[in-house]
Amino acid sequence: MFRVLKKDSSSRARLGIIETPHGIIETPSFVVVGTHAKVRELSSQDLVRAKTQLIISNTYHMWQKLGDKGLRKYPGLHESMDWQRPLMTDSGGFQVFSLGFARELGGGKVAGKGLLQQENTPEENLVRITEEGVFFSVQDESATGGKREMFLDAKKSVWIQEKLGADIILAFDEPTSPLHDYKYNKEALVRTHRWEEESLKAKTTNQKMYGIVQGGLFEDLRNESARFVAGLDFDGFALGGSFGSSFGGKEKSFNEIDWMVPFLPEDKPRHLLGIGLVHDIFMGVSKGVDTFDCVVPTREGRHGHVYISNGRIDLTKGKYHRDETLLCPDCDCAVCTVITRGELYQLFRDKNPRAGYLASFHNIYFFNNLMAKIRQSIAEDKFEELKSKYVSL
Repeated sequence: MFRVLKKDSSSRARLGIIETPHGIIETPSFVVVGTHAKVRELSSQDLVRAKTQLIISNTYHMWQKLGDKGLRKYPGLHESMDWQRPLMTDSGGFQVFSLGFARELGGGKVAGKGLLQQENTPEENLVRITEEGVFFSVQDESATGGKREMFLDAKKSVWIQEKLGADIILAFDEPTSPLHDYKYNKEALVRTHRWEEESLKAKTTNQKMYGIVQGGLFEDLRNESARFVAGLDFDGFALGGSFGSSFGGKEKSFNEIDWMVPFLPEDKPRHLLGIGLVHDIFMGVSKGVDTFDCVVPTREGRHGHVYISNGRIDLTKGKYHRDETLLCPDCDCAVCTVITRGELYQLFRDKNPRAGYLASFHNIYFFNNLMAKIRQSIAEDKFEELKSKYVSL
């Protein structure tokens, strides 16, 4: 499934390929998020033009959208999305956190603001975790009080992912937050490891499954988790949960990766869950990560934030009103060769839907093209040189 083609001489960065039934993924690679079997703003043809190799969809939300009955009849993500390239699905594990503890504290995982910094008014926790699995409280007007509980465990998560038909699926887990203490992280890790074993046993297809390494901000738990998951028959590994860089500044950039990677086999791919800012990508690649998924390109694009070679610009600001500079002068994507910053500013000002489309297309192209540059730099033994142009610690 995975082959390392070349290793960087001054870091853990590596050049490789992941083979799937729907094509080869050249790594390091960016994974575009299509939560509801759709990448917002863009068509499948747009995604191909923007150099996308791999898309990840959300198991929990697809389950909520289709239900068990709909999933039994579902033709699969590839047909539904008109996407004949590789696909991933998560396990629904992140929603255990995002609909539970994160809601309770009014926090979330937001680019530029970190993990679980309070951003919103605290809301009702919609999650009830048991040793067997997780109960989600969902809206149901026919039920007393307007809500009912839906149960998700390892077996059900794998069944859903098999019906969705992605090339790469994930084991069911429980992510923790930076605010969970050692005792809770230890308890959650025991559950996660048991659920991962159950995930492997539940799989009935030839889809490739990644195990997930957890353990929060605690080195011994990360070591323990990496050793345990590496000992199971997974096809690759995802690194999940809390990261010190989420709230500790760049000087703490992903120490957790250094705690995990040495215990993971070299001949299997490593995926960093939900992390994908430019700085994060370079740090992750340098520490041996092969793929990254993040909502940043489309979410920020819809709000007028555009990534360029020396940072990010906010095209909703008035200073771009008369700017005749091409969107990103050193980018050769289909947007940057035809539109100026001033023109895109005006589209955002007019609330023209095309604004979000154009910015999202460029952002996805930017991140995919950045990964292509990273791959080339590793091939040419120039990774650190490229990294220094984008990252300042």
